[in-house]
Amino acid sequence: MSQLTFRKRLWTGAPVLADGAMGTLLHEHSHARADACFDAMNLDAPGVVRGIHLAYLEAGAELIATNTFGANSFKLASAGKADKLAQINQLGVQLAREASAQSGCAAFIAGSVGPLGVGIAPFGAVSQADAREAFALQLRALLGAGVDLIQFETFREHKELLLAVTALRDLSPDMPILAQATFYHENLSYAGYPPARVANDLGRAGVDVIGVNCGSGPAGITAVLRQMRFALPDAKFSVMPNAGFPEVVGGRILYPASADYFADFATSAVEMGAAIVGGCCGTKPEHIAAMRAALDAPPRKRIDLHITESALEQETQAPDAPTELAERLAAGIFTATVEMAPPRSYRTEALLNAARRLRAAGADLINVADTPAARMKMSAWAVAHLLQTQIGMETVLHFPTRGRNMLRVQGDLLASHALGLRNLFVVLGDPTRIGDFPDASDLNDVAPSRLIQVIKQGMNRGVDMAGNSIGKPSSFTVGCALNMGAEDTDREIRILRKKLAAGVDFALGQAVFELERIVHFRHRYQELCGEDFALPVLMAVMPLRSLRQARYLHNEVPGIQIPADIMARLAAAGDEAPRAGLQIARELLDAMASLVQGAYIIPAGDYELAAELVASIKERGGLQ
Repeated sequence: MSQLTFRKRLWTGAPVLADGAMGTLLHEHSHARADACFDAMNLDAPGVVRGIHLAYLEAGAELIATNTFGANSFKLASAGKADKLAQINQLGVQLAREASAQSGCAAFIAGSVGPLGVGIAPFGAVSQADAREAFALQLRALLGAGVDLIQFETFREHKELLLAVTALRDLSPDMPILAQATFYHENLSYAGYPPARVANDLGRAGVDVIGVNCGSGPAGITAVLRQMRFALPDAKFSVMPNAGFPEVVGGRILYPASADYFADFATSAVEMGAAIVGGCCGTKPEHIAAMRAALDAPPRKRIDLHITESALEQETQAPDAPTELAERLAAGIFTATVEMAPPRSYRTEALLNAARRLRAAGADLINVADTPAARMKMSAWAVAHLLQTQIGMETVLHFPTRGRNMLRVQGDLLASHALGLRNLFVVLGDPTRIGDFPDASDLNDVAPSRLIQVIKQGMNRGVDMAGNSIGKPSSFTVGCALNMGAEDTDREIRILRKKLAAGVDFALGQAVFELERIVHFRHRYQELCGEDFALPVLMAVMPLRSLRQARYLHNEVPGIQIPADIMARLAAAGDEAPRAGLQIARELLDAMASLVQGAYIIPAGDYELAAELVASIKERGGLQ
């Protein structure tokens, strides 16, 4: 077999069946302690090791892992075998090859590499450089012996796993990689990372297969697979669970899961998107044989993680009435919205009074920003709820994914819907490093395009991220960010296409001060996509108040470019710059009225100026 053959099979063939536990069978044969150096049996009992490989191959395994899981310099040194490192690893590959030849099966040989078993800086005494070299030492031996791929497995610290992947890439950039992490309580890694974060990090590292093994039985492993596949739906995944949770009986470690149970698991895992299935601790050739028989049976329909059968069988309930924004978008009515930032206090009188002024001027909706510029503010939910209940104005709630894990995302969505906040603007959000609390969590499990899909194709059809029913479907109207003036127009369109495929309803456009950029974007979209640009856009309009503000926006805010003629007008206006800025905004709105469906006014705190601009829009009949 070869690297190219493995990759071809991975992407074009049926699921690959891997082997089961090696240590479990060596432990039973040798009667040694469970923490013994079983890798040394490549030297001391090669026939036993070869026989275990052969048993798995005869059971139907197509991928077998070498008996080298702990054959690194640190673990071998503790067993007094450090000087045998190269020999143990090379023999591990040789024994697997011999078993493959004896069985007549052209199996893939995976060089097994486990964690080093030592603490790595900054949390341990071993430096990252030394750890990386330890991985490299073992990997050189495996690569030299001619493995088809490297199988990293049972890494409870995914940062160590990434270090090992980097060491391999330095030695052999083209070697296929199967990288498997291990999760524990509440499906978190030992360091507390969720499956989605681990999957994203491994995806960025460029591994061929992202996997999970050990830690739990089929049920727990399946839950992890769901979350990983949701984070990276186009990736390839492997799953190798333990045979349930072990118990000690008469001094022996026993695992309860039956072969039939693993047969059911194999088909379910493949339906959920697994490309490689196998077993870990406690699994034996009989488990693999049962999995082989199940995989060879006629295929069942693959499970859709977003819309499961349970969702289609929900009780029928009358849907919520569409939001005012949804109705305006559907009718093509020009819509004027104004952004309001929550206060840095629990007092809301000034904000509510400003909202009343905007409503009187004719504003249709209020956009409520969530921690803009990563500054500590009142909850955007609270502000939006107050505006809707006390002022009677519908809101668009900004919903950043930054700082939210998948659990919080789902809970927040349910809470916002319960409060009547059904217009969402899904965006990544500002990085915490620029704000009041730079050490606050900046992690996120889901990108904006994926969250849009969760809402539109999941919650709006009555299911959560795992395909579980949430009862009555939600009725969110969802917007995304769009920069029609981006320097790299093609990239912006590629990103937008993902959001369109997810089902986005509208976009809030980045402020554009040159009409030609909007025209260029629409033309380029038509060229690349073969269709006219049809997504409703509420274009950001910023009434400039001074030359200083304009220079700041132009030079320091990514995505905003202000032409020289506007700079000159503001400079010439002097103290009357706010009036000039308001007139410029009116002119921009008049010019772009036929190209967008609304105005998203960003007043930078000057709500009186925003009210004047809204009034001018309404005086023109909404720019229809």
